[in-house]
Amino acid sequence: MAKPSTLSFDVTSFVDQAASQFRGLNPNEPGQWPMLPKIVAWVLSALAVMAVGWFVLLSSATDELEAVRAQEPKYKEDYRNRLAQAVNLSELRKQKLQVQEYVTQLEKQLPGKAEMAALLSDINQAGLGRGLQFELFRPGDVQVKDYYAELPIALRISGRYHDIGAFAADVANLSRIVTLHNLNITPVPGKDTAGVLAMDATARTYRYLDSTEIADQRKAAAAAKTTAAGASK
Repeated sequence: MAKPSTLSFDVTSFVDQAASQFRGLNPNEPGQWPMLPKIVAWVLSALAVMAVGWFVLLSSATDELEAVRAQEPKYKEDYRNRLAQAVNLSELRKQKLQVQEYVTQLEKQLPGKAEMAALLSDINQAGLGRGLQFELFRPGDVQVKDYYAELPIALRISGRYHDIGAFAADVANLSRIVTLHNLNITPVPGKDTAGVLAMDATARTYRYLDSTEIADQRKAAAAAKTTAAGASK
């Protein structure tokens, strides 16, 4: 004869016992709860912490992903530019050599500090050779730029119109770079000066910096950068 099954009785008894542990729980005193509610509360708390942590990590990762996606067009454009440069690298190198040669030619037209006196003499001789009278020939203060120095010269010459024009052409054709600025031509008053003009101008000539001047420029630039950095703090 078969034995009666006790499975339903055991499950029912277990459920009743478990349910009885959840009745009458005081939420203000969880330490006095039975073991099963404590375990369930601990598991739920752990799951909640894990969910919050996962949400925070996922949110941070999403922000980073959006930031990277925002930079994607920039990286693509940079890639295209670099690809174009790589394709045209040989042509770019040729252009660089051409620019360097052009710069070298221009530098040859700039006198050094020791050659400035000879250049001033050339300007003076260009005027005297055209029969012009120098009433003023006064070099000013040297203005040091980033890579070169500029010397202004105040000029006042008098003579015939065509002679003044020829003098300007002679200055432009000097082997060194000399430019004329602020030209002002006026007739010279007087009965004996008919047809004589006076020209006021500023001639500017340029020279390259020597190694000492370049070093001084770099020191001054570094000092200015340090001062600006200190002022911004």
